Amino acid sequence: MVLNFFDQFASPTFLGIPLIVLALTLPWILFPLPSRRWLNSRLLVLQNWFFNRFTQQLLHPLNLGGHKWAALLTSLMLLLITLNMLGLLPYTYTPTTQLSLNLGFAVPLWLATVLVGLRNEPTHSFAHLLPEGTPTPLIPILIIIETISLFIRPLALGVRLTANLTAGHLLMQLIATAAFVLLPMMPTVAILTAIVLFLLTLLEVAVAMIQAYVFVLLLSLYLQENV
Repeated sequence: MVLNFFDQFASPTFLGIPLIVLALTLPWILFPLPSRRWLNSRLLVLQNWFFNRFTQQLLHPLNLGGHKWAALLTSLMLLLITLNMLGLLPYTYTPTTQLSLNLGFAVPLWLATVLVGLRNEPTHSFAHLLPEGTPTPLIPILIIIETISLFIRPLALGVRLTANLTAGHLLMQLIATAAFVLLPMMPTVAILTAIVLFLLTLLEVAVAMIQAYVFVLLLSLYLQENV
């Protein structure tokens, strides 16, 4: 029997209902809600501290106009981290390995930053398409290049997140399959392979958090150029 390692990225369905909807709503159920007590639990205190620190770090280079995006960017960061982390559990599905979903996050948010810049500072936004002091013969070429680089930003956002998570999941499945096959023939090599798999799993946990942070950080940089 030939295994298809890409079957793990197929969107599962149950009774004709795509389970990606459940995967997108589940993270919000797992997080504790603020209580009405005078003193919160340690988990709530740690969660609030993480939110505050991340929001301060994210909004530090932005001016006051970009602070309106604080709730949106923090919620997106929390959603992406949770989806990526839950996808590392056995018998689970990672929605962020789907390019369509990642582009669904990237394109509207990128377009919103561009529209904000065109509404508030149209001259400054169009100035990005042509650096100051450009020689006259190079003006058409540079405008075309800068326009292409502008429109390729959301594609780069979605492809970066998809490619990193997909490559990590494939590598983990390949190493796990190799350890399972080598176990009856070469137990020592299988144990070493299992150790490598454990270390790779730790690396994937870090990648899941870092890629979510990079996704939101790049969006904040795009916003910084337009506010």
